[in-house]
Amino acid sequence: MFTSIAIIGRPNVGKSTLFNKLTKSRDAIVSDLPGLTKDRNHGFMDFKSKKTLLVDTGGIVNDKEELKEAISNQAWIAVMESSLVILLFDGSEELTKEDLDIIYKLRKLSKEFITVLNKVDKKSKSSIKEDLQINGIKEFLEVSAEHSINISILKSILEKKLPDLSIDIPEGKKVAVLGRPNAGKSTFINKLINEDRLIVSEIAGTTIDSISIPFEFNEEKFILIDTAGIRKGYKYNHKVEYFSFVRAMHAIEQSDIVIFMCDAEESLVDQDMKILNMIIQNGKPILFALNKTDLVSKNAIDKIYNSKRMQSDFIKKIEQVEISALKKKGFKKVFNLTNRIIDKSQKKFPTSMLNRLLENFVNKNAPPSVSGRPIKFKHVHFGGTYPTTFIIHSNQDKKIPSNYKKYLENSFRSELGLKSVQLKIIFRKSENPFEGKKNKLSDRQVKKRQRLIKHIKKTKN
Repeated sequence: MFTSIAIIGRPNVGKSTLFNKLTKSRDAIVSDLPGLTKDRNHGFMDFKSKKTLLVDTGGIVNDKEELKEAISNQAWIAVMESSLVILLFDGSEELTKEDLDIIYKLRKLSKEFITVLNKVDKKSKSSIKEDLQINGIKEFLEVSAEHSINISILKSILEKKLPDLSIDIPEGKKVAVLGRPNAGKSTFINKLINEDRLIVSEIAGTTIDSISIPFEFNEEKFILIDTAGIRKGYKYNHKVEYFSFVRAMHAIEQSDIVIFMCDAEESLVDQDMKILNMIIQNGKPILFALNKTDLVSKNAIDKIYNSKRMQSDFIKKIEQVEISALKKKGFKKVFNLTNRIIDKSQKKFPTSMLNRLLENFVNKNAPPSVSGRPIKFKHVHFGGTYPTTFIIHSNQDKKIPSNYKKYLENSFRSELGLKSVQLKIIFRKSENPFEGKKNKLSDRQVKKRQRLIKHIKKTKN
């Protein structure tokens, strides 16, 4: 189920700093300049028992200037769609009229919120605590987002306050279906399950939420997740479109694989590439499905495959399949590939196998020297899934040339059959166990050393 937390407040109270701290990222730009955050920024927040979406918003102001008003409206949209709100104040400054207006509007919306005073590390004589109590806010938490003061307490409060939205999820491999509006995602699922379960329309954007459907194919259980089409400019559009995008993001995070659907009549466009990149950043495997192939000629399909975008390394790493959702063409191949890709993406590779492969790759193509020193790879081991991660220990990490890193990645991908699976290789510099340590001489060695020094001095004289 979908939950989200919105951080709101007037400009420059530290919303982006708090967002980065809670999501353990640097996704939000932090600056002393007020009003730098203009769009809603989002990231996932991990708790012990649940995971939720955190939404950073622009500063709310009482200003009719078009851009500032749009930023404030975006923040209130985030509030209305969130399960919980963090109302952030600058604890080193006095309560302002803008702060009060935010409190009153939040109360009118009947939204549950947590009051947080930021920047408590700054010495000031602010009377903001007394003013908040006068205005009916008796409980608040004092933090410093910049210096991580009381952040762990805030996280535990958020975890307790979040609604329990856990549900019984049917067993099965979770498959999210993504693409631009009107690419045929809902038609694909309807034809697959032989039901008109999802609304199908020529009007783009009919699906506005993520819908999960249990399904069996060749005695394999799947959970199909239909998502809203992600259109260009979603950040600036109506709240329904924006949060359809957020739910699609949530679907990617929950899935075992993403079937990306591309309309053969429109070919691959910039927005398709952005969606694909978004899936890759989430570390999830992708199956590229070219839909509506019954509506275009063979020459047109060949033209699509020969296009600059389809010939890029980016796309060549992804398994591709031609389908017609309307005619039920290519469904068997889709699910055979889906099964195979999921199995590969969840596989844990033994250390002995990886080390043997690494040795073969190095023997075939030795790494170059860096600053006169040869690069030596010590060992490699498996580091996790989504993305599949290998950790290589060597005498260098940052100085390894990017083309050699790419060579190793392509070699592992090819040898292990990791097409469509996201592969991440981390290089770590091995520590020298003798660095900084000196051998301690025995008493006998010390005396021998002293005799040798005396002898050298005599010979010089």
